[in-house]
Amino acid sequence: MTAPFTPLVASLPATVPFVGPEAQERSRGRTFAARIGANENVFGPSPKAIEAMRAEAANVWQYGDPTNFDLRKALAAHHAIPEDSIVIGEGVDALLGLTVRAFVAPGDKVVTSAGAYPTFNYHVAGFGGELVTVPYAGDYEDPEGLIAKAREGGARLVYIANPDNPMASWHDAARIQAMIDAVPDDCLLCLDEAYGEFAPDSALPQWDTTDSRVIRFRTFSKAYGLAGMRLGYAVSSPEVAGVFERVRNHFGVNRLAQAGALAALADQDYLAQTRARVEQARQRIAGIAADNGLTVLPSATNFVAIDCGRDGDFARQVLAALIARDVFVRMPGVAPLDRCIRISCAPEAEMELFARALPAALAEARKA
Repeated sequence: MTAPFTPLVASLPATVPFVGPEAQERSRGRTFAARIGANENVFGPSPKAIEAMRAEAANVWQYGDPTNFDLRKALAAHHAIPEDSIVIGEGVDALLGLTVRAFVAPGDKVVTSAGAYPTFNYHVAGFGGELVTVPYAGDYEDPEGLIAKAREGGARLVYIANPDNPMASWHDAARIQAMIDAVPDDCLLCLDEAYGEFAPDSALPQWDTTDSRVIRFRTFSKAYGLAGMRLGYAVSSPEVAGVFERVRNHFGVNRLAQAGALAALADQDYLAQTRARVEQARQRIAGIAADNGLTVLPSATNFVAIDCGRDGDFARQVLAALIARDVFVRMPGVAPLDRCIRISCAPEAEMELFARALPAALAEARKA
């Protein structure tokens, strides 16, 4: 018997947007010495968040609160926005999937940047949307180009990350606000601010929960160091946020994640310490790059893109040589962005391992 897949699902390739370091470790037969490729917060979460999750562990026989009441209330107070404008979900990835499910019908056009976050593209394909891409303008996503393409094709969604992944670049709030103001009335702007806590204040527009043309995404995976707990949130108008009650997994956010996020949000002193450590690590990565004759791109995230100075084939050789030396890193997948490799900020022990491995990796790539 052939399983009765829908024609859409039958037409899709079986794919994973990111091959995890665990899969690479299994194929290699050994672990990585430095895990600095997944944009994780290697400095870890607040000790208060760890203690809160430890204390809640005895209660995991209970379902988590399906309304996420306490966390929504805390986020509303933190950002000074209404509670009914906040949607909690299992990370930004899940919320992006729900957004596509709710707003994109098969055949609808969706606009993004060529080389931008591939998980968004995965969801668009999974629900039958037609993906339309706009090139980066240098090392930056192109807000004006994205809006022009959305108007041209009657797109239902347009996606941009600010700060950006994979280049770590960013636009100032005025330019993003101009993009928001230009969104057509029948289109929704997906503004991914997963790295917002690392960005300068000048990069983030003021919250406006009256505008139903924009939905902004934040996460506890990056600055708050809770990637493994899978918890993020979206902010929009109450009208748009209410749509998620029709499609979301109401028990998707578990008790430990809710407890950890509440404690992490309350510990803003630790968040400030993390920002300082990330800034120090950015400078360390820039120094390592300079020692090897390479340059870095300016970063408003917890990772740094290093320009390897040649094309994508050369950068892939460098990446492969680093992985062979037990240093896990990643790189952009689309030219000309793929001339870079991407290094997560981390404590000095991991930075030192990278510093030792990079000269040999470059030498090997140059011989290839």
